[in-house]
Amino acid sequence: MPRVTTPREMNETFARIYNSRNLEDLVSLYEPGAIHVDPTGKATVGSAIRAELESLLRLPGTMVSTNSFCLENGDLALLRADWTVTDERGAVLASGNSIEVLRRQADGRWLYVIDHAGGTCQIRS
Repeated sequence: MPRVTTPREMNETFARIYNSRNLEDLVSLYEPGAIHVDPTGKATVGSAIRAELESLLRLPGTMVSTNSFCLENGDLALLRADWTVTDERGAVLASGNSIEVLRRQADGRWLYVIDHAGGTCQIRS
């Protein structure tokens, strides 16, 4: 199970896990009552996030996610990232900007409370 110990690590960790196609590790990045908003604007809460992440993993390609900013205030953090998914030739399959709120857990890990994956997003076919 991944252990994100600083909020700045979250987006890179998410991309690394996406690239390994490990559903369980992706799910472990979310609090039990977290909210996930997909690129179409559909919101999913709690355990239903698993199905959304499973669907995401069906998108082929390699993800890169880079923080634009990370603001921390106590046990909360606000992040924005630029991400792309490219195929083996380097063609962009999907790209966008995400906005996330993370919370520090009692054990020191940071987990998603809100993950708006498609702040601005384009899916290419």
